[in-house]
Amino acid sequence: MDVVADFSKAKSLNGGRVRFEVAGGDYRMVVAFDWKRSIAFVKFVGRMPNTARLMS
Repeated sequence: MDVVADFSKAKSLNGGRVRFEVAGGDYRMVVAFDWKRSIAFVKFVGRMPNTARLMS
């Protein structure tokens, strides 16, 4: 994904989702991309411990 190449703190997840570390890594933002329509959907913004359930 080009997004992961452009953002050093981004990690590709399954299903076209990307996880970004924000605020110095204290928070994470999970974004789903619809590449055909050029739309990004913010799925989650929160502290790191809360993202464990999203990764499984």
